[in-house]
Amino acid sequence: MTQVFAVYPSLRDRVVLVTGGASGIGAEEVTQLARQGAKVAFLDIADAEASVLIDNLRQEGLPPPLYLTCDLRDVTALQAAIAEVGRRLGAITVLVNNAANDHRHEWEDVTAEYWDERMATNLRHQFFAIQAVAPMMRAAGGGSIINFGSISWHTNQGGMPAYTTAKAAVEGLTKGMARDLGPFGIRVNTVIPGWVMTQRQIDLWLTPEAEQDLLRAQCLKSKLLPADVARVVLFLAADDSRMCTSQLWVVDAGRM
Repeated sequence: MTQVFAVYPSLRDRVVLVTGGASGIGAEEVTQLARQGAKVAFLDIADAEASVLIDNLRQEGLPPPLYLTCDLRDVTALQAAIAEVGRRLGAITVLVNNAANDHRHEWEDVTAEYWDERMATNLRHQFFAIQAVAPMMRAAGGGSIINFGSISWHTNQGGMPAYTTAKAAVEGLTKGMARDLGPFGIRVNTVIPGWVMTQRQIDLWLTPEAEQDLLRAQCLKSKLLPADVARVVLFLAADDSRMCTSQLWVVDAGRM
């Protein structure tokens, strides 16, 4: 069956910021948004991967996205990077809070310092990115904020309590900020991916046994790809979803 995917005219020339955009799902979001004609910026610390992504987009004949190196755990650096994107590209009206790290850890080994670092990596930057872009969106008359949650805590996954706690909190952040920012025409949603086959997931955790267990749990018996998630992000970034806010968008092939 030939697959034909949507084009969103409202995304053309829209300024979009993706955090953690150098690899995995984030890189696919940057790619898909660039193909829609958006003015895309992304933040990451993976300079080599970012360079490859930019070269690939150039080879497609697309304008290269703006890349800024930024450790999102440093709130001051994050705020400065967002301001720089605004100066160089114009007001950011779509924010994709994509960045996270699902490092495994045993509950017995967690220290206060590690807990705080995991919150900074997986939760804190989402709020401070929202805080920094919201004035631009308010001045522009509206915008779309897309936070990234996780299926992990919904499926009672163990082995990483700091991560699952942070990702559960993302949904609360979305609900509260949707209420606070709604009067300004700013929408806030959460995307909850299932187990998406990024290269990192394949390299670290995809065994034949794990794949069999995954497909048994899913209603749809195909592996999720980064593009499957990115296309939902396109919809939420575009005006087509103008009345969608404070919602959880699950992309998991029917696993939950």
